[in-house]
Amino acid sequence: MSYLGVGVSPGTVPVYHNTKVLDRRIRITELVLRCVIIGLGVLASVLIGTDSQVKEIFSFQKKAKFTDMKTLVFLVIANGLASVYSLIQGLCCVVSMVKGRVLFSKPLAWAIFSGDQVMAYITVAAVAAAGQSAVFSKLGQPELQWMKICDMYGKFCNQVGEGLASAFIVSLSMVILSCISAFNLFRLHGANKNKSTSW
Repeated sequence: MSYLGVGVSPGTVPVYHNTKVLDRRIRITELVLRCVIIGLGVLASVLIGTDSQVKEIFSFQKKAKFTDMKTLVFLVIANGLASVYSLIQGLCCVVSMVKGRVLFSKPLAWAIFSGDQVMAYITVAAVAAAGQSAVFSKLGQPELQWMKICDMYGKFCNQVGEGLASAFIVSLSMVILSCISAFNLFRLHGANKNKSTSW
């Protein structure tokens, strides 16, 4: 079958892509996302971890703090872990950009992929659990006679909400990073396959 009168099949036409530009853009995107995770992860942990409010009820003082809700403790720990992990991976990313090397060895690519997957799952689970608790705190559950806690502790709930919003962006960034690390891993396997099958 001829293709435009040249006699070459469209499936065998060599295509050359500028992979250096693509590699650099991927690395810059990864570095920006890791910086976002570091900044917002620390912000979420600080906002929630330092949050407290004292309310006086019938001459008794009750202090609301983040340790009263285990989901908030989980959220603080998850964001702290994500920040530290992203700091380490961000430094590795900077080193690889300086050396001009993007594709790692297979074991290292698998380790980065696995780490990104684990952190993505942990941060998404922490945000989902804390979000569910926040809904109960804001709206209550009349069927179970659970009261609206945020009516009593408004400042506490507002600061938790700000931390939860930051944590949501962290989890979204971790999901995007896990997709990038999956792309890098499969590209590494594809590059090695092409080398082994070329004649």
